[in-house]
Amino acid sequence: MDVPLLIARRYFLSKKKRNIISIISNISMIGVAVGTMALVIVLSVFNGLEDLVRTLYGKSDPDLLVTAVQGKSFPIEAKMLDNLRRLPGVGLLTEVIEDNALLQYHNRQMVVKMKGVSENYYTQSRIDSAIVEGDHRLLRGTNEPYALLGAGVQHELSIALNNRLSPLHLLYPRNTGRKTLSMNPETAFTEQTILAGGVFLIEQHMDDSYIFVPLEFAQSLLQYGNRRTALEVNVGDEHDIQEVKALVKEQLGSNFQVLDSDEQHVSLLKAIKVEKMFVFITFAFILLIASLNIFFSLSMLVIDKRKDVAILLAMGATPQNVRRIFLLEGAIVAFVGAFTGLALGIGICWAQQTFHIVSMGMATSVVDSYPVKMQFSDIALTGLAIILITLVVSIRPALNAAQIDVRENL
Repeated sequence: MDVPLLIARRYFLSKKKRNIISIISNISMIGVAVGTMALVIVLSVFNGLEDLVRTLYGKSDPDLLVTAVQGKSFPIEAKMLDNLRRLPGVGLLTEVIEDNALLQYHNRQMVVKMKGVSENYYTQSRIDSAIVEGDHRLLRGTNEPYALLGAGVQHELSIALNNRLSPLHLLYPRNTGRKTLSMNPETAFTEQTILAGGVFLIEQHMDDSYIFVPLEFAQSLLQYGNRRTALEVNVGDEHDIQEVKALVKEQLGSNFQVLDSDEQHVSLLKAIKVEKMFVFITFAFILLIASLNIFFSLSMLVIDKRKDVAILLAMGATPQNVRRIFLLEGAIVAFVGAFTGLALGIGICWAQQTFHIVSMGMATSVVDSYPVKMQFSDIALTGLAIILITLVVSIRPALNAAQIDVRENL
C-alpha cells in the first residue's frame, strides 16, 4: 500500500477544519479545469484552420511542384519530360507557364497572375470542383482557347462569360532585348484576346488575382518558347509522396527544387504554427496563475495538519514520505481539474465537429462554422504542462511540511 497516496487522498476527500482551505482548493480545480478546456479548444481550432488551408489549396495545388532554384523559368526538353514520366509514382506531369499580365475588359484593367497549363491539368487538379459559373474547359470546339477567372477578378472588371463581342485583352511587355520599354503601346506590348469561359472560387488570394489559360496561349503571349516556370507532378495513390519527391529531385539535380504541398505554402502554415505556439505559451501562463491557488491551499493545509505531520514523523515517517503526501495532494487537485477540463474541451470540440454550433458569422466565409480538429499530441502536451506546473507550485509547501519540528508540534 502506498501510504503517502492514501493519506493525500484522505486529505483531499475529508472536510477541512478551516473552510477557506476547501474554498481555495475548489477554486484551484475550477481554474485548472477552465484553463485546460480553453487550451484544448483553442489548439483544436488552430489545427482545424491548418487543415482548412490545406483543403482550400488542395483544389489547385499539385502533389509536387518543380521550380528552378535560380530565375523564374527554365528550359525543358522532350527527353527530360520523358525521364520524369517514367519515374515510379509519377502519375501525371503538367507543364506550367505563370507570370503577371495586364488584363483589359472594356475600359477597365488590372494586373493579374496568368497561369498557362497543359491539357492534362484538370486530370491532376481538383479545381473543376471549385467552378461556380460557366465551364472549366480551357479548350473547346476546334481547340478554341478560353480563360478561367477568379471570382474576384470577374467582380473587379464586371466580366461577362462567353461574350464574343467583348473578349478579354491580355497584354505583356514585348521582349525586345532592350532595358527600356518603348513609349509606343503597339510595339511595347504583345497583345492577345481570349474569351472568358468560367469562374472559380477557391480562396481570396487566388480568386482576386488568378486566371487560367491554355499553355499554348500563355507561351505565345509571354514569348516563352521552350521555357517553363514550373512542372506539376501528380503522385499515384499507391506511392508515398516523399519517396517520389526524392526520386524527382535525384533525377533533376541541384538546379531544381521540388516542393510538396506543405512547402508550397510554407509561410502561411508556419504563421499558423507560430500563432499556435504563442497561444499555447499564453494559456500555459494562465494555467500557472490559476494553479497558484494550489500553492496557497497546500500552504494552509500544511499549517492545518502540523500535528498530524509531527505524529507521522514521530512514528517513523521520513521527510521524503511527508513531501510525497503534499506533492500528491497538489497533483490530485490539479489532475481532477485537468481531467474535468479535458473532458469538457473534448466534448465541446466533438459537438462543434458534429453539429457546427459556432458559425463564422460571415456570409462570405468559405466554411459555415469554425473548423476544429483534435490531436492527441495537443492533449499530451497540455497534460505535460499541467504536470510541470503542479510540480512547480507544490514543491515549496511540500518542503515546508517535511521541515516541521516534531517537538514543537506534539
